[in-house]
Amino acid sequence: MRRSLVAVLCLFAVGACATTQTAQVPANTPVAAPTSQPTPSASPSPGPGAVFVIVMENRTYSDALVGGYTSELANRYALATNYHGVSHPSLPNYLAMTSGSTWGVADDGYHVLPRGGLGAQLTGAGIPWRAYMEGMSRTCLSSPYPYALKHNPFAYYGGACPPQVVPFTNFASDMRSGNVPRFVWITPGLCHDGHDCSTSVADSWLRQTVPQILATDAWKNNGLLVITWDEGEDSGNHIVTLLIQPGAAHAESSRPYDHYSLLATIEDRYGLPRLGQARNATPMTDLLVSPAA
Repeated sequence: MRRSLVAVLCLFAVGACATTQTAQVPANTPVAAPTSQPTPSASPSPGPGAVFVIVMENRTYSDALVGGYTSELANRYALATNYHGVSHPSLPNYLAMTSGSTWGVADDGYHVLPRGGLGAQLTGAGIPWRAYMEGMSRTCLSSPYPYALKHNPFAYYGGACPPQVVPFTNFASDMRSGNVPRFVWITPGLCHDGHDCSTSVADSWLRQTVPQILATDAWKNNGLLVITWDEGEDSGNHIVTLLIQPGAAHAESSRPYDHYSLLATIEDRYGLPRLGQARNATPMTDLLVSPAA
């Protein structure tokens, strides 16, 4: 595997079951950065509806749909049938989803990138957001298994996690109390995301977690839940992506989409400038219902 073009804090392997991940000081800075471009046609969605994003791990399209609950969701809501990851391994896909660029990263090591990304966009626009990280028990840069730093893209922009990145142990109480921000990111731990455990285990975690989201007013009132996988394990990097909205009928789209399309869809929803390659991506509007006024 070729070495990354960006600054390397530590080239440790992420995913060993008992390894603690700790960041170190970078020697260089990245050589390329995504750019923001205005999107004149975009406007924020009305009402308090939130966007929720859950990122699962390492399943081809057909393998993900083996999960009974995942299949139920795919048959009931909107399914992108021609959606693909943008790279391998995990990390560049997470960066693509949150900044519109892989930054030349081709590994799962820790790299300090310039400040920015989707989280910074939301903060700058005054849009409340929160990222729940399962297994994060100490800090975002140094927590043991099942937390995976490589699956927390917000830790890379500026070399530190913003305060909006919190342990997943806060999730259930926040959902019950109605303490739900406008944007919610959820990263399961290395077992529940399917990385280290079976499809049935990951599917069972979704069966437990998704109804908590669908019970919130933040989802019921013009909300959107996206469930995607970081990468497929076939040569085409073909993955399942579900768009779940209240009152929506089942729909499928064979249009070619990828993680840049997802970022464009989110940014357009909030009226934010598109970052990097999201600028030229096609948003998944054919799978979205018009929000209620």
